[in-house]
Order: sequence, then C-alpha cells, then structure tokens
Amino acid sequence: MSDIHGNSIALDAVLADVERIGGVDEFWVLGDIVALGHDPVGVVERLRALPAVTFVRGNTDRYVVTGERPPPSTADAMANPDLVAVVAEVAGSFAWTAGRLAAPGMTEWLATLPREHRTALPDGTRVLAVHASPRADDGPGIEPRRTDAELTDLLRGCNADIVFAGHTHRPVDRRVGSVRALNLGSVSNPVPPDLRASYVVVDADVSGHHVQHRRVPYDGEAVIDALERLNHPGKQWLIAHQRGEVD
Repeated sequence: MSDIHGNSIALDAVLADVERIGGVDEFWVLGDIVALGHDPVGVVERLRALPAVTFVRGNTDRYVVTGERPPPSTADAMANPDLVAVVAEVAGSFAWTAGRLAAPGMTEWLATLPREHRTALPDGTRVLAVHASPRADDGPGIEPRRTDAELTDLLRGCNADIVFAGHTHRPVDRRVGSVRALNLGSVSNPVPPDLRASYVVVDADVSGHHVQHRRVPYDGEAVIDALERLNHPGKQWLIAHQRGEVD
C-alpha cells in the first residue's frame, strides 16, 4: 500500500479488507505515510503494530523530516501573489503534521526510512519497491498517461523484473520491455472518478505469482468531519480530494 497521507479512516478500511481476504504474510508500505491528513500518529501506530512490515520513504515523509516543501515556493509566491494562500496552506499543513509527530518521537523514526526495498519472490522474480521511481521519491512517477518511451526512461537501470510504486495516486499495471510497472494507487486522497482506497495484493509461491489491485470504499464524510473538527490548516485541499474535485 502507498499514499496513506495520515488518513487512519482509509487505512482501517484497507486493513479490514486484508482480514476479509484471509490476511497476508507481509506488508509493504511505500511512502507518503503521514502528511497531510487528520491522524498521522494513528496511522503510524497502526502500521508499526503490523507483523512483518517493510517501509519505504515518500517525498512528503521527507518534507516532514527535513523542512523541505513542495512547489510552489516562497519565491514563486513573491512573483505571483495569487500563490500566497497556497504556499501558506502547504506550510501550515506540514508544520501541523510535524508537530503531531514530534511529541511521540515519530519524526526520528520517519527519518530512518529507506528510499527503496529490494527482494525476490519465491519464483525468483526480482522486485523493487519505491515511492515514485527507481531514482527519486518525487517527480513524474509511474502513471497511466505516460507513454511506453517515458516509462522505459523512468525505469531504465532498475535491475528488477517488477517495480512497485505509488506517488501518482493512479493505479497502473503495464509491461515496458522486460519490466512490469505497477502503481498501487493510493489509500487516501483519491483521484476521481473512483474515490475508493486502492492497494495491491501479491500471491506468490515457487511456481509463479499473481498481482491483484483491490478497491475498498471508506467513509469520506467521516474524514471531512475530522478535518473540520480539528480545523486542520490544509482542510480545504484535503476535503477537495475526498469530494473528487482534484484530478
């Protein structure tokens, strides 16, 4: 799973779905874990309590730890005053998340997360799990609107048979040359028209493997209520996601 974004309501729906299908042996969490949602601490607590869980850092996790911020920048806002409100909302959201994580000491844990995870399935298939792409936790990422040539360039030198990623919030299952490119979609902050949480289940043994994208409905109105109740500094943008207004 990827792109939980501090949304414990969506995460609970995914974990309940995992139980419905009989559970799994191992969890891979591919970044954008805590920012910018209403319950970053609850998300970390739930994930760290899972058995056999592996984490990869996402770009927003890095922003929380380092103080870096996504565009637009302060310089952009100085050049274009229309961006001032956006910059302020982004800064407030990340500061709010960092503050929530600081008290229980979770920021230090977040700083230890690796950029990638490499393993092999029982049938020998080489797997690379990243947040955005083999060379970056940010940037273009694996997404359905990319051409084969663009994906080939993005995945060049990955040294894997399958690359799992998130970041773009758009599920993908494409074969590009010898590499199968899989985007898990997002647990939170969905992209319309399908506003359900998205994750992937891999069934694998020595004879082969099978990958299934799963979609899980969750209570978006409860997420909106939580954001409103907390007066979350990024609530306007987050609520727009929950209502399918951000593409």
